[in-house]
Amino acid sequence: MSKSQDSKKSTKKEPAKSMKEKKAAKNDKKNAKKDQGLLSK
Repeated sequence: MSKSQDSKKSTKKEPAKSMKEKKAAKNDKKNAKKDQGLLSK
């Protein structure tokens, strides 16, 4: 590895949300859309 790549590796930032949080939010959004249905208007 070159020096520039090596320094980038050591300063890796933490993600804003974990994968579990992301998946939970995605599932909530998906279920909300599914619950609307066609006849609920």
